Amino acid sequence: MKTDTGPRQAHKLTDKGQATRARILEHAADLIYTKGVHAANNEQLRRVAGVSGSQLNHYFPNKESLVLAVIDWQARGVLDFHRSDKFDGFDTIDAFREWADFYVAHGRPFEDGCSLGSLASEIVKTDLDVHQQLAATFEQWRDIFRDGLERMQRLGRLDAAADPARLAHALLAAYQGGMLLAQIARDIAPLRDALYAAVDYVETFAISPDADRPRGQ
Repeated sequence: MKTDTGPRQAHKLTDKGQATRARILEHAADLIYTKGVHAANNEQLRRVAGVSGSQLNHYFPNKESLVLAVIDWQARGVLDFHRSDKFDGFDTIDAFREWADFYVAHGRPFEDGCSLGSLASEIVKTDLDVHQQLAATFEQWRDIFRDGLERMQRLGRLDAAADPARLAHALLAAYQGGMLLAQIARDIAPLRDALYAAVDYVETFAISPDADRPRGQ
């Protein structure tokens, strides 16, 4: 059974209501990350978010609706960032290198790891009916890379033999695995090496703009 996470509900709220809902989600995400899904109970959440039981039940009538909304809330920031103009649609090798450079230079794997990946690792252990949405969220992230790689093929920048879906999986797995190892080691090297190796592999399928140009031109 699918549970409505409440994006439509959030749009009907007043500004104050939206702020309260967002505060609950922020604290719920932190509790799930630090203490696990089961520890993020109503009593804990009411206390840290500063809301009453009736307020909590108004926005999130059950645990599944809360967890689904947390997934959506966390995913929105990650996906919107990857869809921003910063990476130009991921349709050049340079865009993928800029993505890797950003996380190597500005990521904080020593503190929290990947916010969405860390959340998923806690949620996936439960028997809540949220796995489908969780999987769909990571598919959307993968598809941002895949869509860019497919555009590269259409633009003649990537060999037709390349499989955009497989390459996208490799990039996302490199990020998730590299983040986890960097967090464990408290060292940027695992993330740096994983991301640059994945981008280097994608580049092996890249087509030089001068590939079809006659010599001497």
